[in-house]
Amino acid sequence: MSATATKYSRVMLKISGEALMGDQGYGLHPPTVNRIAEEVKSVRDMGVEICMVIGGGNIFRGLQGSAQGMERTTADYMGMLATVMNALAMQSALEAIGVFTRVISAIPMDQVCEPYIRRRAVRHLEKKRVCIFAAGTGNPYFTTDTAATLRANEMACEAIFKGTKVDGVYDKDPKKHADAKRYDHVSYDEVLEKHLGVMDATAIALARDNDLPIIVFSLDEPGGFRGILAGQGTYTRVQG
Repeated sequence: MSATATKYSRVMLKISGEALMGDQGYGLHPPTVNRIAEEVKSVRDMGVEICMVIGGGNIFRGLQGSAQGMERTTADYMGMLATVMNALAMQSALEAIGVFTRVISAIPMDQVCEPYIRRRAVRHLEKKRVCIFAAGTGNPYFTTDTAATLRANEMACEAIFKGTKVDGVYDKDPKKHADAKRYDHVSYDEVLEKHLGVMDATAIALARDNDLPIIVFSLDEPGGFRGILAGQGTYTRVQG
């Protein structure tokens, strides 16, 4: 299948660090990491250029650290380092199945990954390498959601695909409320007004200002990422 089978030629995949935990309460679950890597490969094989941002919540979350009395800036930097660890794990899983991958960090650490240089990153994408952007924006007080939206704009991605535990955006938690209603389409302003929790407010505002659609789908459904790119599956589109 070629890129002509999908309307997207370059996308950003944003997943949480918790998505890599599997059923564990902490850390990395290698079979889960490998399954997500296979999903990414299946989309790359369609001819789509892929950027990724992975959170760090499975290892360390800055806000939780600061809530326990740690200085916020230090806690956020620790969270950024956690995202680098997750990015390296995903790189290893992708390269094991033949997908050339580059980890690109907003905080320079030359021994383990590349520093962020926009033109070099674009060139990697043109060569069909998967680019995993790590260490957030390199600044404290910004989430990996904001980092994903920023990098998606810089890389001229056509959409952000937000992989979650549920198959879209609901008006309330579908795991707690049987009558939760799923949206097929929701505007950026509705997400902000109703506090729908798709991404943090900074990320939503940045996407809105650049008219960058956000596709929310279930990462737990095998083949879901590829299916949505091929025009199938269940998801919510945030735009307009």
